[in-house]
Amino acid sequence: MFFKSKKPEVIKEDSRIQDLQIITQMNQEFATSLDLNETLQNSLEVIIKRINAQAANIFLIEDKKQVFQCIASKHQAYLEEYEIPLTQGVMGKAILQKKCIRVGDVRKDVREIAEFYFDLDNKTNFTTYSVLCAPLIAANECIGVIHCLNKKTTNKLFEESDRKLLETLATPAALAIRNAKMAKELVDKNRMQKEIEIVGEIQKTLLSKNKEDPFPIAGINIPAKVVSGDFYNFSDLGDGKYGFGVADVSGKGIKSSLLMSKASSLYRCLSKTMFSASDLLNLLNKEICETAARGMFVTMLIGIYDSNKKELLISNAGHEPPLIYSKDGKFSNHTEAGPPLGIMPKITYKESSISFAESSMYIFTDGVTEIKDPNGEMLGSEGFQNYIKKYQSTPNSKRLKVIIEDIVKSGKIQKDDLTIVAIDAK
Repeated sequence: MFFKSKKPEVIKEDSRIQDLQIITQMNQEFATSLDLNETLQNSLEVIIKRINAQAANIFLIEDKKQVFQCIASKHQAYLEEYEIPLTQGVMGKAILQKKCIRVGDVRKDVREIAEFYFDLDNKTNFTTYSVLCAPLIAANECIGVIHCLNKKTTNKLFEESDRKLLETLATPAALAIRNAKMAKELVDKNRMQKEIEIVGEIQKTLLSKNKEDPFPIAGINIPAKVVSGDFYNFSDLGDGKYGFGVADVSGKGIKSSLLMSKASSLYRCLSKTMFSASDLLNLLNKEICETAARGMFVTMLIGIYDSNKKELLISNAGHEPPLIYSKDGKFSNHTEAGPPLGIMPKITYKESSISFAESSMYIFTDGVTEIKDPNGEMLGSEGFQNYIKKYQSTPNSKRLKVIIEDIVKSGKIQKDDLTIVAIDAK
């Protein structure tokens, strides 16, 4: 009587138990590591050892470029220098079919040879005999592939059992890589947010601080977000003269705030020695034209108030026309202006002289007049004038704050920076 040997079943069962232990170990180790590089290296170490592969690497998908980028590699050099189209080779096929692909022999299996990306061997001085490639799928999203090359056996060829094993091992690896990638993105986002907050704090230091009455100029800036694209500055030039400037940079975000910081720094520096509003705008325009990104510009109004002569010297580069509120309760605009800074390098800005006694001038950015109520109706120039009338008797160091507070409390929704500068002539 003959009996069949039970050894193959025992070996198979032992292999399953070993694989289950490896997967459990991978899950435990990966759960404690949110470092992307560490997770990737750990993944490759475990997989190479269990698959018995000569080399392995992990490619993640770069969505914008639609390419594979190698971000971890064991025993195959220079891969980080290359980007592979998503449609190329075994990796492209694995992504398309969402299953682990095996190329038994890249040089003899004519059915699969077209799938192998031989150019990678040429570039990395590596000889590939057999390939396993498993897609990394997490939350039903394919984020990349694990690529194993050459089994450490005499013929160097992977078998079907190796393909099934890599397919199994790829699942916990994909989840771990996805979690580590999300953690890295969160850290990067938090770091960027912190840097933005620092930029916002630096911007605040560039704004002039209001002084107690009877100082004739006061300003306020309320950013719509952490950083602002608006700027104002004023200073005592001596001999009864006061310089002032208000600017608004096109667009929003970091690029706009950086351009604003440059424009404000240039103005703060140059306004201390240049007492011609037009000459100062000409020089600012030249500097901004040389460095501003295409399509970006700055509207700016600068001037000098001479309290002895009761006179204002103003030069305007595309900024909102300032409102002048006279002692008889009437408003007027000064509309003369040239183009914004950063658009035309060869231009000469004009300077206007305005008689200015017992009046107030309000220079503001469009965020003030374009602020809307819940119905979408803008405040407009007339609405802003009503707030000026309401609080005109309040000292200028406090007046602008209560105007802004009243506008916001009335239900208006701020979506842009709010900036106002007031000049009072006694």
